Parts: sequence; structure tokens; C-alpha cells
Amino acid sequence: MHLQDNILPPDVQMQYLRPAQLEDRARQFPVVYVPFGLIEWHGRHLPLGNDAIKAHAILCKCAQAYGGVVYPPQWMSANFGPQLTEVYSTLFSKIKRMGFRVIIAISGHGIEQQIDMLERALEPVTADGSVRGYAGYEISLSKCAQSDFDHAAKWETSNVMHFFPDLVDMSALGDGPLRLDLEPPDGLLGLDPRVHASAEVGRRNCELAAQAIGEKARELLESLPPGQREFNIAGITPEHWWEI
Repeated sequence: MHLQDNILPPDVQMQYLRPAQLEDRARQFPVVYVPFGLIEWHGRHLPLGNDAIKAHAILCKCAQAYGGVVYPPQWMSANFGPQLTEVYSTLFSKIKRMGFRVIIAISGHGIEQQIDMLERALEPVTADGSVRGYAGYEISLSKCAQSDFDHAAKWETSNVMHFFPDLVDMSALGDGPLRLDLEPPDGLLGLDPRVHASAEVGRRNCELAAQAIGEKARELLESLPPGQREFNIAGITPEHWWEI
């Protein structure tokens, strides 16, 4: 797979699909990818919703290459409290009842509590073995010299430069010294994005992340018994399914 552009195809995004389109994709590869993030400070140069929009973009490219569909971004983090685990467990249960066989939860927000929450939310849904689930950061499966993450520094800035160049304003960082230890006044963590960030760095980072997630989805689907790998409702029609 090679990410040749930064266009996010609507035909892999659940909210844009008509019933027959969704059913067709589900029957080909019964996987749903769910991106997570929040509204949070990401420097003066990046959008506040960076975490979810980058996770969503990576998952769209993953679904384009491997199959499956992407659920709309979720904008609440583990910081909202323990009740959110139940909310997302309900979402995952609905995806399961809809007939999908693999649920991939990907967080663009890099805190351990976020992944712990998503794993707890998946546990009751996957406990009977009829579906598989995975929760991780966007680079958990691809982390290497060319694929990593930080906070609004080299990596996150590069990701947004690749997918959403019009949302980046590098001039907002000025040309003076920056705090790169997550402390005010800059709130960045990592390498100076003015020196190290580029659209090409972001392209390669996101390409590797999308590939690794897609391979994980394929592996999880193939780990199910042969008779349980298919989309398992009669159809996306009012008799069988209404909402998620």
C-alpha cells in the first residue's frame, strides 16, 4: 500500500454510506474501525481536535486499502470519567449486534488511561469469542524510526501537514525558543516541529500506521473459526437493523 494523496474517501466512512453500500463493504471485510480523541491544546499551530482527526484519517486510508468501514470520530477521552467505559462498551456491543466481526479502537490521544478504558470497554463484547477486538494508539503497531508520536511536535505536526495542510500555521510558533517539555507557554513535547516536521514525514508515518492496523484487522478476522468470519445479519434493512 502507498498513500499517494491525502484525500479521505467517503466510501469507507460509515456516515456517508447508503444501506446497500455499507452492507457490501461489511460482507467483503466485516471490520469497523473507531477513532478516538478529544478537544485539547496542541500548540498555537495545530487544531484543537488533532487527536481524533489524525486517527480518523489514518483509519480511512487503512479501510481504503484493506476493507471495512470507519465509524465517525469520538471526541471524549478517559478524562471524562469511568462512566465513559460503559458508553463505549455499549457502542461496541451495537457494532457487534450489527453483524461485524472485528472492532478496532484507535486513539490519537496518547495517554495510557485512554487505552485502558477502550480495552475495558471491549472486554464484555469480545468475551464470548464470536468477535475480536483491539485497542491501541495509532502507532502502537507501527512504532519505529519512521513511525512515532509526540504532542504537537515533529510527529503530530507532520501528520496534520500531510492530511490537512490548511489547518497548520507554523508562523504561529514564531522564531524564538520553544518549551518542548509539555510546559507552558508552548505545551509541546518532542522535537521542534519548525526543524523536524514535514508533510513527507507525516505521509510515511501515517502510511506505516495504516498498514499495521490493516494487517492487525486481517489477523484478527482470520483468528476466528471459519464459520464465524462472515457478516452475520440477514441484511441492512429495517427488519434486521435500524441504528448504531
